[in-house]
Amino acid sequence: MSLLLTGLLVLQVVLAVLLVGLVLIQQGKGATAGAGFGGGASGTVFGSRGSGSFITRMTAIIATFFLLNSLFLAYLYANNSQSDSLLDKVSTEVSSHSDNVVIPGLNSTEGAPVIPE
Repeated sequence: MSLLLTGLLVLQVVLAVLLVGLVLIQQGKGATAGAGFGGGASGTVFGSRGSGSFITRMTAIIATFFLLNSLFLAYLYANNSQSDSLLDKVSTEVSSHSDNVVIPGLNSTEGAPVIPE
């Protein structure tokens, strides 16, 4: 496997973990109901809207990179002309050595049973 494919696979795993993490820390729609009763969200680091828009934007950006990386990996693996199948290698080795195999009774008539007519 080439260095490019290894790097893209590592990036894919990192993007997947980040995407799962960002989705899990997002708040639901009903989580802002307490803000009307003096929740004090206007003094936060992310402003009065809270961290919702920031996390939503980051989730969309990481999801876009995840999708593009997935498509690029699929393209690279589809155009990979190198055959890494063990079955292809074994069948090639067996066919090249099959001429030298002598099976008693099959390769010669010597010692074969005689069938009466």
